[in-house]
Amino acid sequence: MTRRNRVSSTEDTTTTSLPADSVLVPSTLKDGLPLPKMMVFDLDYTLWPMWIDTHVSPPLKPGKDNGLTIRDAYGSSYGFYADVASILSSLKEKNILVGAASRTGTPDLARQMLSMLSIPGTEVRKASDMFGYSEIYPGSKTTHFQRIQKASGVPYAEMLFFDDESRNKNVETLGVVMQLVRDGVTRGEIDRGVELWRKRNNRTTKESEE
Repeated sequence: MTRRNRVSSTEDTTTTSLPADSVLVPSTLKDGLPLPKMMVFDLDYTLWPMWIDTHVSPPLKPGKDNGLTIRDAYGSSYGFYADVASILSSLKEKNILVGAASRTGTPDLARQMLSMLSIPGTEVRKASDMFGYSEIYPGSKTTHFQRIQKASGVPYAEMLFFDDESRNKNVETLGVVMQLVRDGVTRGEIDRGVELWRKRNNRTTKESEE
């Protein structure tokens, strides 16, 4: 994996998540078709536009925007991709479990970032409160998912994973469906991921009510 150099504080590194109610809900979350029970997200270049163990230098402090961005020791500012607040809020409203799976070399820094960033919307919530399951440490993503499955009891086939690195498709050996993300998670990526999950699991039609 090619690592980018640390971004200079003179460059524009800020990405701000838009308020949850200002971004359209992914269409697959409201079309009445089956949905996975859990969606799991990588962090670096999936939920936020950096490698936290390469670009971000502690100590961290909140920006002057109610937690939408965090500033590091060099004055660089970081936040989520624009659609993230809407996506996480929409998943909560649909009672879809949310998890994080990251192999970062600085897990404490990643957790601190999640605890400091806010999810703007009808009520401001800390990002860390949105994740019911978090596996953040170096190692194989299959290990992350084995621990998430054990903790949650959710079958692998009911999980949908979003990640920017193709090597992490090895989780599909467990039965997880992975959507490869190119430019951060967006409502479009959610729709493509859900459609892929439905196709892989033959869940493309409405299920009869019991």
